[in-house]
Formats: sequence, structure tokens, C-alpha cells
Amino acid sequence: MAKTLQRPFLLLTVATVLFSTAPFSNAIPFIVFHGIGDQCSGGVSNFTQLLSSVSGSPGSCLEIGNGEEDSWFMPLVLQASEACKKVKLMKELSQGYNIVAESQGNMVARGLIEFCHDAPPVINYVSLGGPHAGIARVPNCPSGLKCDIAEAILKLEIYNDFVQDHIAPSGYIKIPGEMTKYLEHSQYLPKLNNERPDDRNSIFKDRFASLHNLVLVMFQDDTVLIPKETSWFGYYTDEGFGTLLSTQETKLYTEDWIGLKALDDAGKVKYVSVSGEHLMISFQDVVKYVAPYLMQIS
Repeated sequence: MAKTLQRPFLLLTVATVLFSTAPFSNAIPFIVFHGIGDQCSGGVSNFTQLLSSVSGSPGSCLEIGNGEEDSWFMPLVLQASEACKKVKLMKELSQGYNIVAESQGNMVARGLIEFCHDAPPVINYVSLGGPHAGIARVPNCPSGLKCDIAEAILKLEIYNDFVQDHIAPSGYIKIPGEMTKYLEHSQYLPKLNNERPDDRNSIFKDRFASLHNLVLVMFQDDTVLIPKETSWFGYYTDEGFGTLLSTQETKLYTEDWIGLKALDDAGKVKYVSVSGEHLMISFQDVVKYVAPYLMQIS
């Protein structure tokens, strides 16, 4: 997930010039959340500018902490809390806004949507390769001492309080066959997905179900998210890796723990499958599947 959105910058720059849309004075603004091991500057900044150009809407990348390092070592609860505080201070978002999130950034985006009290409304939410139902394998960290430390700690014991407090992706790693430990010790995803039977929060469900559009983009050749169907909320059974459930077969959907079924029944969920590896989205697919949900007028 780290810095895997490798875009041919020259081609995107040319495309931006050729296909740019004149901005609307009353267009709904959007914010972008990057993935793990990334930061708002560089490629994500270029991507944000591309989205603005093709949609005609103002956008910005919302950085959490120092970006790359904190994406690994700041607990997701704190990342979502910081996002909540920042959004409330952005006057341009006060009447509502859209979200585009990449990979782990979807965990922060959904935390913002579900947990943030008295925040401006999120209108449309576009998820690019989000680990919504969890991942069954530790994500790869590119290189360096900090990566080695993080990976070593994660492989020792995922559902350890120290690990949960210090390694962000531990909050959405969900090992099939270890559901008791997961529900007892995982500090983020069980809350986000309303998975604990005695601790389901209807407010989280209502906030998520209030979205006007939810666009779930899955990458067909994704080997970073295991399984890739987690991008659509599909996942393995609780018992093990033997059976992979579609979105509509999961209890999260059938019992509607977070409002996903309600959104789907209302025709507000778009399940999109694109070719390519994790986050390797083409310009054509950006124009077809992402830009239209950033072009509404307030």
C-alpha cells in the first residue's frame, strides 16, 4: 500500500491540460486521504490536482500528522480524530464535501464519517482499494529500519495492546479463525464495522447511511489487499480461509451493521472493478468512475 499509486506524471499532466474542466464557483469541494507510507506532497498532490482539473471542483489532500511516518505509527483512532478536528476548521467544507480515499486512507475517511460529531456532511465518498472488511495479511513496508521494526512487531502478535497502540495497520488486520482475539483486542475495525454484538452504535450506522453515493473501487490484480474483495466489503468466513463471502453474503451486509445494505437498496452503492494492481488506476477510469462524483453543484 505504500506509495503504490505510481502514476506516469508526464502523461497525467498532459491529460490535465487537455481535459481540464472550468471550475464552478459553487462546486462542492473534496478532500483526499492517502494510503500508508505515503504523504500529501508529490504523487498524491499531483493526483489531487488531476481530480480538480477533470471535475472542476476545488480539492485538497488532508495530511494527518507528519504523513508517511505517522501513517504507520499513529493509531487509526487518533488519525480519525485529527481528521475530524481539521475538517471542522476548514470553512470551505462547512456546507458539505466529498471524499476520495486511497487504501488505508479509507480507514481514516470512514472514521471521519462515522465517529466525528457535529461535523459537516460528507456527500459522496469514493474508495480506491480500501481494506473495508479487513486484511488477512500484514501489508508490505518498502524498506528501512522503521519498516523492519513495524513488520517484525506485527508478525509477532497482531492482537497485542502494545501493537494496537503503536502500529496503525494492526487496527484492520483480521485473521480468519481468530475472531475471539480480534473482537476482544483489535482497537479499530470492530468499532468501525459495528462488529461487536453488545456494542453496536446506531449513530455510526446512521452517519454512514447518510451518504448520497458510495463508490467502491476494487483492483482486479490487487495483491496488497488479501482478499482484494475487501474493497467491496467481501471477506472470508470467521472460521478460516476456506470460503470467501461476497459482500451480500456477509453478516455486516445481511444484518446491516453500518448501513451498507440500506445504501445499496437505495441504489447509492457503486461496485466498480478496474484492471491493474493496487491503486494503479488509469486516467480513463478516473474520468469514468471518480470525477463524476466530484462534479455536483451545491
